[in-house]
Amino acid sequence: MKHLLLCALLAAAPLCAQSVNTAASAEPSWKKAVAEIEARSRTLDGAARGRAAGANARAKNVILFIGDGMGPSTVTAARIFEAQQRAKRHAESAGGATLPGFEGGEENQLSFERFPATALVKTYNVNAQVPDSAGTATAMTTGTKTRIGVLGILPGQGPQDCRQPERFPRTLATLAKERGMGVGVVTTTRITHATPAAMYAHTPSRDWEAPDRSYPADDRKSGCVDIAAQLTGFSGGLDVVLGGGLSKFRPAGKGGTRDDGRDLIAEWQAATPQGRFVETAEPFRALDPRAAGPVFGLFNADHLDFNFDADRQKEPSLAELATFAVKKLQAQSGGRNGAGYVLMVEAGRIDHAHHLTNAYRALDETVELSKAVEAVRRLVNPDDTLILVTADHSHVFTIAGYPPRGNNILGLLRPIKGGESRTATDAQGNSLDQRGRTMPTLGYANGPLEIRSGNRVLSSAKPSIDPDFLQHKTFSLGSETHAGEDVALYGVGPGSALVSGTLEQNSIFHIMAHALGWRTR
Repeated sequence: MKHLLLCALLAAAPLCAQSVNTAASAEPSWKKAVAEIEARSRTLDGAARGRAAGANARAKNVILFIGDGMGPSTVTAARIFEAQQRAKRHAESAGGATLPGFEGGEENQLSFERFPATALVKTYNVNAQVPDSAGTATAMTTGTKTRIGVLGILPGQGPQDCRQPERFPRTLATLAKERGMGVGVVTTTRITHATPAAMYAHTPSRDWEAPDRSYPADDRKSGCVDIAAQLTGFSGGLDVVLGGGLSKFRPAGKGGTRDDGRDLIAEWQAATPQGRFVETAEPFRALDPRAAGPVFGLFNADHLDFNFDADRQKEPSLAELATFAVKKLQAQSGGRNGAGYVLMVEAGRIDHAHHLTNAYRALDETVELSKAVEAVRRLVNPDDTLILVTADHSHVFTIAGYPPRGNNILGLLRPIKGGESRTATDAQGNSLDQRGRTMPTLGYANGPLEIRSGNRVLSSAKPSIDPDFLQHKTFSLGSETHAGEDVALYGVGPGSALVSGTLEQNSIFHIMAHALGWRTR
C-alpha cells in the first residue's frame, strides 16, 4: 500500500515506472531504439549532467504534432512564406508601409523552430529507402519500424495475423488507455488515413479504411477489420477524435461508401450515450470541452479542405481542433491527481499539396501547423507536458537557383551581381535556362503538369505566384513522390533533452515512453 501511495504522489520516480508489454519489444528496431534512448539519458560526465537530468524529467502529458510530408526544404520555404505573407498583409492594410523587423523572410522562424531541442530522424521503412506514411507513423506509435503500406503490425505479419490480434504490437493510444490516460487524435485528413489510423488500427493494408472499393470483398476473407470499425470499436474508446472521412463511417446511399450497411456513427452514439458527435463548425464551436463524455467530430466526407480553400463556417481550422482537444483532455485527464493524456495532431494536407506539386498550399498548410503548435503551447503547463513536432517523411521539393535575399519565395529567379549564376535574362530581369524559360525558386523532382483539385484546375501554365500554380518538375508523374532524406524533430518540455543527434524514427515512441515513465526494456 505504501508503494502504491508513493507512486501516486511521485509518478516520476523510477520505482513507479510501468513496463510496456508489447509484441514489438522482440523486434531488432525496438531494441536498437531502446539502446539509443538509454545512451542519451545516461549521465556521462559533469558537463553532461544537467542535460541528462533534463532527459530524465518526467512528463504527465505528451502531444505529438506530425506535419505529414514536412521535410527540411518545406520548413525553410514555409518560414519565408509565412513572413512574406505577413509583410504583404501589413503593406496592404498600412498603405504600403514596411512591416517592422521584416528583412525579407529568411530571418523568420516558425513557432516550433524556437523549441530548445532538435534532432534529425531517419525515416526509412524496413523494406523501403523512401517510406510512406503508414510505415513511418507505425514506427512512431508502436516503437518498431515496419514495412511500407501497413499499419500497426510487425514487419513479418500479414492478413493471416488478423485472426490473432493479440499478436499485434500495442499502439501509443492502447498503452495510454491501459494506464488510465486520456487519448485524442486530430487530423486534417480522413481520420482513417494512414497517420491518424496508426494510433489505433492494425491492418496489413492502409487502404482498408472501410468495406468499399478500397477494401475488396476477396481481401475481407482474411477477417481483418476495416480501419473505421477499429476506431469506433477501440477498447476503452478514444476521448476526442476530430478530422475528416465521414463517408467511411456511413453506409452507401446514406452519405457514405460502406457496402456492409453499417452506420458506425449511429452505432457509436448508441454505445456512447454521453458522447457528442458533430459534423459542422457551428455545433463544434458550441461544445463545452469541460462537459462529460467523448467528442467525435468529422467535418468532411473526405479530407478536410485545404486551408486556402476552406469555408470556416463548415470546417474548423487545425488550431481550433487542436486547442479544443487539449482543453477536452485537460478537463478529463488533467488536474493535480489526473492521469494525464496523449494527443496526436496531424497537419496531413501538407503532404497532399506536395503530391500535387502545389507549393503554395503546402507552405500554407505548414504555416497552419505552426499556428496550431503555438496555440497549444499557450494552453499547456511547460513543466508537465512534452511537445514534439516532426514529419513522417519528406518530399522531392527543392529551393534552388541563387535567388536574391527577400525574393518572393513563390517567384522567379533573378541573377545576383557577383554570384555564381551565369544565365541570360528576359526583359524583366528574370533568369532564363538554356531553353529560354524562366525558372521559379521552388520545384520538384517529379509530379503532374496539370491536375484538378476540387473545382479548381491547378497547372504549370499559370504564373508562379498564383496559388493554383504547379511548380516545374524534372519528371512527369500523376502524383509527386516522397523523398528519403532525414526529417527534423523539435521538442520542448520534460524529456525533450533526449531530442538530439540523429535518431531512428521509432525512437520517437521511446522518447515519449521514457518521458511518461514507461519502461521499454
